[in-house]
Amino acid sequence: MKRFVVVLLIVVTLAGAGYSAYALGYLPAAITQVLAAPAASSAQSAPQSVEAQAVAQPRVLADAKVVPLLRSDLSMAASGIAMQVNVKEGDRVQAGDLLIKLDDAQARVAVAQAQANLARAQANLDKIKAGARAENIAVAEAALAAAQANYDKLVNAAAPGNIATAEAALAKAQAEYTRVTQGATEEMLIGARANLASAEAQLNQARSAYNRIKDMADAGMRPESLAMQQATIAYEAAQAQLNDLLNGPTAAEIASAAASVRQAQVALETAKNAMPSDIAVVAAQVTQAQAQLDEIKSGARAEDIAAAEAEVAAATAALQQALVGLRNTELRAPFAGVIATLNVTEGEQVSPSAPVIQLADDSAWEIETSDLTELDIVGITQGRNVTLTFDALPDLELSGVVSRIRPIGQDNRGDTVYTVVVTPSKQDNRLLWNMTAVVDFGAK
Repeated sequence: MKRFVVVLLIVVTLAGAGYSAYALGYLPAAITQVLAAPAASSAQSAPQSVEAQAVAQPRVLADAKVVPLLRSDLSMAASGIAMQVNVKEGDRVQAGDLLIKLDDAQARVAVAQAQANLARAQANLDKIKAGARAENIAVAEAALAAAQANYDKLVNAAAPGNIATAEAALAKAQAEYTRVTQGATEEMLIGARANLASAEAQLNQARSAYNRIKDMADAGMRPESLAMQQATIAYEAAQAQLNDLLNGPTAAEIASAAASVRQAQVALETAKNAMPSDIAVVAAQVTQAQAQLDEIKSGARAEDIAAAEAEVAAATAALQQALVGLRNTELRAPFAGVIATLNVTEGEQVSPSAPVIQLADDSAWEIETSDLTELDIVGITQGRNVTLTFDALPDLELSGVVSRIRPIGQDNRGDTVYTVVVTPSKQDNRLLWNMTAVVDFGAK
């Protein structure tokens, strides 16, 4: 475009010099007559204005290139070794296709660790919200009872026969603990099953009697109905007793039996070694056991729940961050198109933000000018109709319209040039990326 302007200036200069020579009479007479004849003929045909005699405005032409309507330089969000490169230059991909995969071993470990931390934080929150279990309350109550009994024994330690009584109580508690922990004996199971069988026989007998009178109007008031209810209750009680023996002792029963043993041991030691000065110490133990029981029963405080919830939120955020890190080891196609350039191979170290793939949607093209100067951009507006020709396709001429004008000019060898983007009226499948074109904007 710059060359065109220079040529135009030379032509205008030569024309001006010739006209000056003609006006001053420096040209030969023959040439003067030749030049004067058309002028006289024109003057006789019609008078012309000064503006009509001026040089016609030149057409604005600009060199341009064919570019895809949608194109992008893709880069990885994380650094690492390229383990998979699933495409090559010229391949067509769809939106979401996996293009490059980095080594994700560390990212997967980070995700697993974050998941474990979240599970631990959630379990702690659930535990705090659930409050104390019945077993914990039973243990605290047993501890309080033991402390209270110890206090009572200490106060009355001087009474005659306390040591013998305490020894007997300890033996009884130990025997009960042994019975509870060992579970039901065979004799107990046989007896429970016999009771269940007897209760079942009585229930069947009562049911038969009740069936004979159940259709009577006053069946609910008759003794057979009462006998049926009593037999049912006896059978259910026998069944529950057998189930308890078969299921064995509960954690609360074991804890209670163990507490009873501890209580009996303390009572015996107290009886043997009781001193009046120990009463205050034992009283403090009772107070402490009562406070522990009250704390367990009251449940978790709001501050503890809030702290546990904050830990869950922090663990959740850490997991999300780890998942983002894992996702950053993958590069997927943001849109459907063709791989124009590929700058990475498998096993190569990839740096974040360095372009590795140039992706283009070659289903539609647009034209970008490259040398439109600040003198020519004046008067060109969005929506202006233009004509497009292509150096590689001399038989192809397309119309187009100015779709946008980039507002910032760029320096090009001393000239300030502006980029005008033109949308062709139709597409041609022979067009390729970076083909040269000429945009004819018409006269200024």
